[in-house]
Amino acid sequence: MLNSNKNLKRNMPRDVFLHLFVVFTLYWLAVSFITLCWQYINYFFPDALVLRYDHQSYVWPIRFSVASLIIVLPLFILASWYLNRIYQREKVVRESKIRKWLIYLTLFIASLIIIGDLVTLIYNFLGGEVTVKFILKALSVLIVAGAVFGYYLDDVKRSEPSRLGKYFASVVSLAVLTAVVGAFFIVGSPIKARLFQLDQQRISDLQSIQWQIVNYWQRKEQLPQQLSDLQDPISGYVVPTDPKDQKPYGYNLKNSNTLTFELCATFDLDGEAQYGLKPRAVYPVYDDGTPQNWGHSAGYVCFERQIDRQLYPPLEKRK
Repeated sequence: MLNSNKNLKRNMPRDVFLHLFVVFTLYWLAVSFITLCWQYINYFFPDALVLRYDHQSYVWPIRFSVASLIIVLPLFILASWYLNRIYQREKVVRESKIRKWLIYLTLFIASLIIIGDLVTLIYNFLGGEVTVKFILKALSVLIVAGAVFGYYLDDVKRSEPSRLGKYFASVVSLAVLTAVVGAFFIVGSPIKARLFQLDQQRISDLQSIQWQIVNYWQRKEQLPQQLSDLQDPISGYVVPTDPKDQKPYGYNLKNSNTLTFELCATFDLDGEAQYGLKPRAVYPVYDDGTPQNWGHSAGYVCFERQIDRQLYPPLEKRK
């Protein structure tokens, strides 16, 4: 008995670390998986009240959740497997207070989440605000929290590790793998994400150039003959170039009298194809809420613009 106590005392830092690590990774897994499920729901059941469709509003949570699941799940399984091996050699570790405290803390948190989830569901139902989207989100939380609660409630009652742990790990791994693979069909591959960012930078550059052309007209009452005319060493403005090959963007002065011009760029991806099933306003909007027309196909695309003399009068006449 004295030898067992010595071993327990000698291995206490190891036991505390492993149990804390398993519980922490479990929480991280649960939150990441629920977040990923919610983004799936947002994607397939878009909110009709949302007037503008923001691709990045669900892409970045999906990417972070996928990255978390890919890294954290193997660590959780490995740490749990190592703990079970320790339990087989040193049964006193399985009966340690740190393990039981953390398990009951997990049960407490899971039970609160389940209760809160059910209360919210009934509250919204009584208020007539229950939608398919809301029900699916509430159900995803209930399933994850219920699975965690059921597994650890069974585990804390046992004196030895149960075979249920292997099945639990297999089911969790399969669910996570399915969710991760499915996410790539929504956000695309890393290569496509890179091309998407390049196209976004091109649109941002064209917006900057467009504003500089309007500013040039207001100050000089004429349109620039070429983009290099916009260079301003005093303000420090430098006309941007394509982020991939550094080639200049296209500019065509179509009609000086009607103040009509074109801005052109070569895009890697089709604009609508980048934004999921039901794209709306593809890029940001003007201050007055009207959408900017920056929709584009893949390849070389030109955007025709005409300056409204009343909306953007010369600065001298404005005075």
